Amino acid sequence: VLYLFCAALTEHKILFLSSSYQRLTDACRALLALMFPLKYSFTYVPILPAQLLEVLSTPTPFIIGVHSIFQSETQELLDVVIADLDGGTVNVPECVHISLLPEPLLQQTREALSMVLDPELEVADLAFPPSTISASSLKMQDKEIRAVFLRLFAQLLQGYRWCLHIIRIHPEPVIRFH
Repeated sequence: VLYLFCAALTEHKILFLSSSYQRLTDACRALLALMFPLKYSFTYVPILPAQLLEVLSTPTPFIIGVHSIFQSETQELLDVVIADLDGGTVNVPECVHISLLPEPLLQQTREALSMVLDPELEVADLAFPPSTISASSLKMQDKEIRAVFLRLFAQLLQGYRWCLHIIRIHPEPVIRFH
């Protein structure tokens, strides 16, 4: 998930493959939801029809879902990150370099996500673990995952004001993000 998240933030081409149309739609929407408060401004097609498979050869970034029966048509794509939802794998081609999060944030995010998704890990090494560990409901788990990524954005973008440059050559000053 973090590879796909970083690929989407760094404007790479992302292709989801699955035999379930519902799974394709959910995965595409989930990736966009994780990017909140940012908005994805490139091509977004949760289910691409078979007649439009040539769209996968475009030079622009995209998030597209394709039924897995068309997997053979996607093999020649060299610069596309392919997430197989049925097999649970993410294939990153050698020519694609995905910049991951800076190291302290990457480890903190991984740990926070693992605590949300598998809360038993927190007490697994205790000599006397508590008798019961309450798992979060799906709705609460969704909120906890969103909070992890929102905290990540807050940490990533803190101090953004240092990147703002005011250009005063025009009658009205122009603020540029650099």
